[in-house]
Amino acid sequence: RYFIVGHLSSALDIIRTIRDPEKPNTLEELEVVTESCVEVHEISEDEYLVIIRFTPTVPHCSLATLIGLCLRIKLQRCLPFRHKLEIYISEGTHSTEEDINKQINDKERVAAAMENPNLREIVEQCVTEPD
Repeated sequence: RYFIVGHLSSALDIIRTIRDPEKPNTLEELEVVTESCVEVHEISEDEYLVIIRFTPTVPHCSLATLIGLCLRIKLQRCLPFRHKLEIYISEGTHSTEEDINKQINDKERVAAAMENPNLREIVEQCVTEPD
């Protein structure tokens, strides 16, 4: 139990500082991610399933896929424990949530997106810790 609570707060600490691609705010300041959007479940003795459900600022947010990508990249890089990652848009908060959920949980599509230099640069700007 203690580990899960620690892993929960470390996952939240990692994503709370991700910046919005269009605004100067963090995802936490915009309430795109909150404490209640992070779930951690033990899969095995040393591996955890981390589930993030984020809420775009508007139902037709064109950057929802990009935000999901930022969440995935930052968590993959920073989580200090073995994990599987599932990232979803909070149910009923986006007009194309099903398509976006598929996209941000597809390893090949994520890898292809990160090969795009323009996209990669935006993701890096969003996930880099402020000094």
